[in-house]
Amino acid sequence: MTELSQVAGQVGAVSSWWLHPSFVLIAGALALPLLKGLGQQVLRLALALVFAGLLFQINPGVYGQFNLMGFELVTGRADKLSLVFGYVFGLITIIATLYSLHVKDTVQHVAGFIYAASSVGVVFAGDLITLYVFWEMMMLASVWLIWRRATAEAYASGYRYLLVHAVSGVALLAGIVLFASETGSIHFDAIPADSQAFYWILFGFLINAAVPPLHGWLTDAYPESTLTGAIFLSAFTTKTAVYTLIRGYPGTEFLIWLGTIMALWGVVYAVLANDIRRLLAYHIISQVGYMVAGVGMGTAIALNGATAHAFAHILYKSVLFMGAGAVIYMTGKSRLTELGGIYKYMPITFVLYMIGGFAISAFPLTSGFVTKTMVIEAAAVDYRPWIWLLLSMASAGTFLHTGLKLPYFTFLGKDSGLRPKDPPWNMLLAMGIAAFFCIFIGVYPVWLYQYLPSPVDYNAYSLGHLFWELQVLLFTGLGFFLMLKHLGGEPKLSADTDWVYRKLAPGLFKQLAGFTASVWGGSVQAAQALLGHAREFLDRNTNPKSFLGRNWGIGQTAVSVVIFLAGYGTIYLLSRA
Repeated sequence: MTELSQVAGQVGAVSSWWLHPSFVLIAGALALPLLKGLGQQVLRLALALVFAGLLFQINPGVYGQFNLMGFELVTGRADKLSLVFGYVFGLITIIATLYSLHVKDTVQHVAGFIYAASSVGVVFAGDLITLYVFWEMMMLASVWLIWRRATAEAYASGYRYLLVHAVSGVALLAGIVLFASETGSIHFDAIPADSQAFYWILFGFLINAAVPPLHGWLTDAYPESTLTGAIFLSAFTTKTAVYTLIRGYPGTEFLIWLGTIMALWGVVYAVLANDIRRLLAYHIISQVGYMVAGVGMGTAIALNGATAHAFAHILYKSVLFMGAGAVIYMTGKSRLTELGGIYKYMPITFVLYMIGGFAISAFPLTSGFVTKTMVIEAAAVDYRPWIWLLLSMASAGTFLHTGLKLPYFTFLGKDSGLRPKDPPWNMLLAMGIAAFFCIFIGVYPVWLYQYLPSPVDYNAYSLGHLFWELQVLLFTGLGFFLMLKHLGGEPKLSADTDWVYRKLAPGLFKQLAGFTASVWGGSVQAAQALLGHAREFLDRNTNPKSFLGRNWGIGQTAVSVVIFLAGYGTIYLLSRA
């Protein structure tokens, strides 16, 4: 019995054919250019709804099996882990499609759908080759959500994004080749730690998870993306990477510290952020850090927590990015130093944003509280006091910046003189749907817990959890107002690890190019001078008046030949003696 047959026996049905939701969405996306206006809008909404509906109807099992060059490929491995990610990917596709309904950019819509379909393809891939194909499709589709903003910064950051993710793809492919040659299998499950492919595949996954110092692409590219494309971007790339880590690397000890560093790294850099979407991008890194740490712990509660937090994060982060996008769409401003005092003019946007802000800050009765605290609790029950403390500190930092700093300087604070209105109805409705799930999951967490990979034995609303979290939130709020004048952000871009390829590498390349050009120029000048001297020598010694250039008579020539032959004969005889 093959490994995949064993999986099929555990999860349910086996089928060689199935209607893959990703293929349906891709086919529909390719038909979008055929329609314009209302017809295209209707088709886009219908595609998103059908896509999500197909995902929610999948039963546990193994689907889409076929053989390719001796390898068994599976496009549909559906178990509790892949299904819960599929469900939230379906939800966010509906929300992002609704949010972008007013946008008249067919290329962007096609790219967004192919990106969503590819992400679903990754989480249902039962083998490494299928995973790799969808992994690369994600990269090729998502970069257009950056480029379609059509600014110089967007083109540059999109190009850097493409290069970084190309490295991820190369590392992943190298690992797959090593794994296949070593084991004779391409089945995707926990990668053995003693495998030669272990670190190659992990490196590819960590780049997409934006683990420092491999994270610079995210905070470089996401703030430069289109306003609606950012909703897709915030949901898929890092969360598919989290899925692959849960699947392939549970219990990998050093991921605990990498995740903890991530959680703190994002919080620290958010202090310096002035652009509202760059601040939110840093908090993607911070929140994914909790998930990576949970993967590293590898216990049932930790893996459940990582999965649940990924689900909740996709929804509340979409609210935050949609709120930020609405502000930019209606004001044309994206910096904290340019905004302020607009809550009276965008009241619905402000309220919906704050629901997302409270959720990411783990306020009781919101989704973040019932998911993030599960990861922190996992550290406590696994006797990791430093991890517990540092993750709790990162949670306080999240509230400080996303729950307080950004809304205060964007919506409250000084009057910037801007008088915008709330955005179009479709943007508000999309925000409202995501905000509803932020509250619904917080009030009724059992709905989410039932979908998690393992049975859940966790009560987020114990007195201990409530008392501790309320203390953290209260003192963080107090600290914010005490340090208010120091938290407004500076009108500049803070250097991060992307400085290496944004500034250092181009600078070194310019210096190297300049040095090479000067060496080449000097070599050319030297060669030209040498050729000039040679020409002068020839000119001097080949004119009719020179020794070599004059006409010699027959007698002089004969004497010269005799002298040459006599000299040659003498030398020959002496050498033979």
